[in-house]
Amino acid sequence: MKTYTFCYRSLAFIALFIASACARNPVTGKRELSLMSTEQELAIGKESHPSVVATMGLYEDKKIQAFMNEKGKAMANVSHRPELPYQFFIVDSPVVNAFAVPGGYVYFTRGILAHFNNEAEFAGVLGHEIGHITAKHAARSQKSQLLSTIALIGGAVLAPQVVGQNIEALQQGLGLLSLKYSRDHESESDKLGVEYSSKIGYDAHQMADFFGTLKRISENSGQAVPQFMSTHPDPGNRFSRVHELAKDYQAQHPASYRVEGDTYLRLIDGITYGEDPKQGFVENGQFYHPELRFQFPVPRGWQSQNSPSQFQMADKDGKSAMILMLAKGNSLDEASQNLVKELSLNVLESTKTTINGNPAYVLISRQQTQQQQGQPQQAQDPKTALQIGTWLIQYNNAIYALHGLSSAADFTNAFGTFKQVAGNFQSLTDPDKLNRKPERIQIKTAPRDGSFREVMIGLGMPASRVEELGVLNGQKADDRIARGKPVKVIAR
Repeated sequence: MKTYTFCYRSLAFIALFIASACARNPVTGKRELSLMSTEQELAIGKESHPSVVATMGLYEDKKIQAFMNEKGKAMANVSHRPELPYQFFIVDSPVVNAFAVPGGYVYFTRGILAHFNNEAEFAGVLGHEIGHITAKHAARSQKSQLLSTIALIGGAVLAPQVVGQNIEALQQGLGLLSLKYSRDHESESDKLGVEYSSKIGYDAHQMADFFGTLKRISENSGQAVPQFMSTHPDPGNRFSRVHELAKDYQAQHPASYRVEGDTYLRLIDGITYGEDPKQGFVENGQFYHPELRFQFPVPRGWQSQNSPSQFQMADKDGKSAMILMLAKGNSLDEASQNLVKELSLNVLESTKTTINGNPAYVLISRQQTQQQQGQPQQAQDPKTALQIGTWLIQYNNAIYALHGLSSAADFTNAFGTFKQVAGNFQSLTDPDKLNRKPERIQIKTAPRDGSFREVMIGLGMPASRVEELGVLNGQKADDRIARGKPVKVIAR
């Protein structure tokens, strides 16, 4: 009877909590569970912004920034949450991406800006990102994660012997459910992108065409994933759906919708394209960092990604990876102690050495699993335990941490590659690499009528980059280009 009373009171408390946490969504108009107030959204944005800037850096271009602020303010005014203090930023990354953080923070990479071909494409994606904020997708994702956890715990209470045997499958199933929530959010934001960009006068069909560009980028990178395993709907599916959304909106709201291709191309004339050499670049199997004046090899076939805060590379099968970052500390001893503490490492081996004349430490360690207070340390499964080989290298008044990561089971095979990379960390002295200038987008006019391929070659572009340039311009190699049409080329 006492147990029944306790459960009844607990359920009543949960019901009261859920009822009090319900709020009307500004986009859907429906009442729904919300565990994040507007004040919390603002706090998250304010707290996250410095991390975004530290990780990616800001790209300084007053003309493009002013344009983004102008269009962002106009779109915010017609959105479902015009009262938020929206802020818009360009981050210094070549990756084609845009994202939003709760509280009104919207970010475009210079990579995505280089790939837009008109103001309407820009406006559609800007509306999409503002849509994530107005529809409170961060709060709704938090809700879905909570409900998934409750469902899992509830199952364990009701039938522990069943859940215990199928816990991994249940967690995987709940994970796929979370992915579905994300795809639903993306689709809802696509609809809002059409609505918001149309309200400020742009043709949302151009937003759909940009998804064609994204699909080509995905296919050319070889990183396409099945739609059911992606947090974003397939770009090809979005291309068709957004065209339908734009068609329906324009049928209900007849007007003259703008594209503004030439004005946008003039705006981005000179924007940095691809990796900025001063932040480091990969060429002929080597990573070079001109500003920090060092280099080291990239294993054959490995993929890499660079940012202002770290350089990452990994083999294609995902069994091993390496990360370079600055270590915290004024000496190798201090850096080693900080590293072990911050990453909860169990050091198996440690050695002092030198690498091309630079003092260094080598640490072999495993990351300790979390355990409850008072419980004995459990043995880790070598198939899943993370083993790390770390080279701490003192160079030019800084200490760099070069981590090699793999499962404990694969570490012996991977260690030779890790050691070869770390052992070839050395000073960069080649003037060609030290003085390398970034590539930039330049706007030229087609010198004559012809195919896109003919026009590019006529403008001095190599045949090997025609597909890359086609993606940049939203053109296929055999598409016809009229004489005098502005096009993007790549130059230093």
